Amino acid sequence: MTKISILLPYKENFSPEYAGAVSLFVKDTTSISSFKKQITVYGNTKLKKKYRINYRNILIKRKFLNSTSKRYIEEFLNNEKKDPSDLIEVHNRPSYIKPIYEKSKKNIILYYHNDPLSMSGSQSINDRQYLLNNCQSIIVISEWIKKRLLKDLSVDDDVLRKIYVIPHSTNKINNTDLIKRKKNYIIFVGKLNSQKGYDIFGNVIIKILEKNKDWKGIVIGDEEREKLVFTHPSLNIMGFIEHNKVIKLFEKSSIAVVPSRWEEPLGRTGLEASSRGCATIVSNRGGLPETVTDGIILKKLNEKELYKNIQFLINNKKYRLTLQKNSIINFKLDHSIIARKIDNVRRKILKTFSFNIDKKSKLKIIHITNFNFRYHGRLHFNTGTRLNNGLIRLGHNVLSLSDRDLISLGKSFRDYTGSIYLNELVSKTITNFKPDMVIMGHADRIDSTMLSAMKDSNRNLKIAQWFLDPLTRKGPDYNKNKLRILDKLDTVDASFITTDPYALDFKIKNSFFIPNPCDESLDNLKNFNFDLDYDVFYAISHGVHRGTLRKGKMDEREIFIKKLLNKSKNINYDIYGMFKRQPVWGDEFIDKISQSNMGLNLSRGKPIKYYSSDRIAQLMGNGLLTFIDKKTHYNDFFKNDEMIFYNDINDLVEKIYKYKKDKKLLNKIARKGHKKYHKFFNSNVVAKFIIDKTLGLKSNFFWD
Repeated sequence: MTKISILLPYKENFSPEYAGAVSLFVKDTTSISSFKKQITVYGNTKLKKKYRINYRNILIKRKFLNSTSKRYIEEFLNNEKKDPSDLIEVHNRPSYIKPIYEKSKKNIILYYHNDPLSMSGSQSINDRQYLLNNCQSIIVISEWIKKRLLKDLSVDDDVLRKIYVIPHSTNKINNTDLIKRKKNYIIFVGKLNSQKGYDIFGNVIIKILEKNKDWKGIVIGDEEREKLVFTHPSLNIMGFIEHNKVIKLFEKSSIAVVPSRWEEPLGRTGLEASSRGCATIVSNRGGLPETVTDGIILKKLNEKELYKNIQFLINNKKYRLTLQKNSIINFKLDHSIIARKIDNVRRKILKTFSFNIDKKSKLKIIHITNFNFRYHGRLHFNTGTRLNNGLIRLGHNVLSLSDRDLISLGKSFRDYTGSIYLNELVSKTITNFKPDMVIMGHADRIDSTMLSAMKDSNRNLKIAQWFLDPLTRKGPDYNKNKLRILDKLDTVDASFITTDPYALDFKIKNSFFIPNPCDESLDNLKNFNFDLDYDVFYAISHGVHRGTLRKGKMDEREIFIKKLLNKSKNINYDIYGMFKRQPVWGDEFIDKISQSNMGLNLSRGKPIKYYSSDRIAQLMGNGLLTFIDKKTHYNDFFKNDEMIFYNDINDLVEKIYKYKKDKKLLNKIARKGHKKYHKFFNSNVVAKFIIDKTLGLKSNFFWD
């Protein structure tokens, strides 16, 4: 299940006893989020009473000359190691981003509730550029904050698309009858200091109450550092009260005043007052004008202007009632709407992980391997093509890149190997195509540094590699093949090999066995239905010969085949790639397969658990009775009446003679093996296995 961690600022009380604006917002939106069950809120709250959300309290003891914020982050990261999340959402602390990202490399959302230029970690141009580069998304609560974030920055459209304006919210009241129950209250909510304009409000409200004896003033808030004292018999200064009680007082009040000098990022007081049908007056500072759809925005912030507008609302009841009614009707910042917008941002980032919920989702995939276009389709039936077919049949959007062909095309005096050209092309293709997944087969010329850079720019990107060559120490090219696998281990999310990973003498993290896939489009012969010209087919087409027989070069398998021929002279063999018979390619290869009843699956190197060349898929897939060394352990997958296992060359000879004599039994076994191979080892299934394991999905497969 996808997990999301929300990190509050240090000392942000996640408690109804004394909650700040950030805590209130997180509580309100999380409680109705579609990700509610997947979210854990982390904070530092000394108060005993906590909001009933999945919450983990990080208590830090103060230490002299030791940053509590640093230790707060460290403790949060320790929790992440124990219970990892897929997405980290940091609220209002840009300074937390760098240490969290550098140590976790996870998807991060930064949510700004205040002015970026006033906060540590985003004051400088370099700070903000770092945040834009390394956060998957940045959410701001007003257009004003967005402008402040981008101040003096030059950004392209891709970066701008990372930034979302999602304001604070409150629960909407749809009943305009509330207005009928309003009293002649003028309300102020906030810190009782000059930054919040309380000095202006205090002087004005005294004058208003002196002139309008039937009106009362209500003040909610406190301020220990700044003592601004205003008294009047009709002025009720209530101090700090619980948030739900504040809302009830907004519902009773006719006029709300938010006269901040401070450039308010948005102003929760203004939007809550508007939602409860107050005729709301706000200063023209920061994001405050964005909180009211129907209200009064002060052109100038001074006592004269404020007094004039309050008195105007008192004197003009009809206009005041219109503002009150329209404030309720036109209010758009409802919790449900805002929570949905936040979830959409999360969902966009977590789209790869959403397959845990919907396995039918379709991916954009770049598949990089050698499709052999430059050799005129002579290997049109290779494993890369088979997997490509499987990916497409599953409904995915697949872009195929043939790395060896591109290398050949890109060779120049500047780039004599063609690798620079290849990696530049792949990088640009990933940038333009924006795939969900990159799958590579034997793509050793693809640079791991380039892939890492692609992952940094899109941390949803998943990368897989598959590898078909033998990985036995006693086999050919062991060290070379080993290095080709290990080169990209720090970059790829999963590796797939045609050998049992547990049989290797080195470890490949997050590795899985895959069978050589057959394909319904390529392997459509059914040799078991016919009495054919040859008994046994065997062919090699590469290795030391590199496509053609070369004088003085010999494949180690030739020794085994010579012995086999000497021991079974009455068997009609059809052999290619040795003994002066050239390899066969393309459709000629398929034609030769179609002429034999049985096939020998003899791979390079000493037998190792589950390893086989891709020849096994061509033999089993086309209905040939197939012989394979028992030491490959393929009897873990197939029974003796589906595939023939031999212990040594003498056992092989004996069994070839047996089935040559009993064509009925031969065809029966070949038919059963063919059916099973196509059912469990087909290209659709293998392609799905690669996708599911790369994404970390729980799926059941025959061989897994």
